[in-house]
Amino acid sequence: MDRNITKQLTPATVDFDRPGKQIGAFHVPLSSHDDAWGVVPVPVAVIANGKGPTVILEGGNHGDEYEGPIALGEMIRELDPATVSGRLIFIPTINQPAVLAARRTSPIDGINLNRTFPGDPMGTTTRQIAAFVNDVLFPMGDVFIDLHSGGSSLDIIPSAVIEPGKTPEQHAANMAAALAFGAPIAVVIDNRGDPRTATASAALAGMTVIGTEMAGAGTVSIDALALCRRGIRNVLAHVGVLPPEMATPVEAEPRLYDLTSKAHLLADDDGVFEPLHRLGTEVSAGELAGRIHFITQPGRTPVDLHYRADGIVYGRRQPGRVRPGNCCLVVATPYERTTS
Repeated sequence: MDRNITKQLTPATVDFDRPGKQIGAFHVPLSSHDDAWGVVPVPVAVIANGKGPTVILEGGNHGDEYEGPIALGEMIRELDPATVSGRLIFIPTINQPAVLAARRTSPIDGINLNRTFPGDPMGTTTRQIAAFVNDVLFPMGDVFIDLHSGGSSLDIIPSAVIEPGKTPEQHAANMAAALAFGAPIAVVIDNRGDPRTATASAALAGMTVIGTEMAGAGTVSIDALALCRRGIRNVLAHVGVLPPEMATPVEAEPRLYDLTSKAHLLADDDGVFEPLHRLGTEVSAGELAGRIHFITQPGRTPVDLHYRADGIVYGRRQPGRVRPGNCCLVVATPYERTTS
């Protein structure tokens, strides 16, 4: 879609080319029963100074993931433009309707923003938000930081996420940024090859891309939030937008993992899932992973679930209640980095 059409339909109240600090919004049109000419105001901030790369920082892609929006809001308020070499574009609660509803998906159209890129400026609200990021912001960017957690349905080991690069050079840059973040582990995640995610679209646009998973369980993790605060500054120093002294030294290189095609353990039954291992536990393919209980049918034998991959328990479903198709567990497999 023509970038000018997207800009016309979703105008911003900030000037992305102006030096200094600006806080505003871009306006997604919403004609509803109670407001014929209303908009969804999506917060956006720009901090620019001198020459350097442009980094786009996104939080709140899912509305029940909180560490990213908190950390980005703090940085917007506290960062002195004089310390910046380049430009920072913040979209701290990109999926504003979902954030206000504390939901993974938008209450307006029921769509998961992170499965709708590159979006559609003529589509529903969520598709229009994705289109603005893809058509207007991504062409400005050199680096994209996408901050996620497990949300209300998953608890995940706090980690940096490596987006598979479209070229060996981009993959190496993505990995270097993830290692600079400074999480205990970094995981290669391609979302089962789905090209509709924000990070996949950013990689397609040629940017260096890094994501995160910051715990989850529908709450704010003290440790994950502290890691998120440090990690953002580490990456910004790594790419040269912030001075090196604003980074926190990384004491040990993160352990590298991958989510293979057998990482996700899904429920086939309607019941209550009992996990058998804590996050971080080393497990093996074929090992008993948990059981689905039928608590309203006490005479029915629980169904056993077995791991499909070797590695560590990386993510675990937060609600005990499951139905067929729900992801109960995620196993991360050690990643072998190639030297070629």
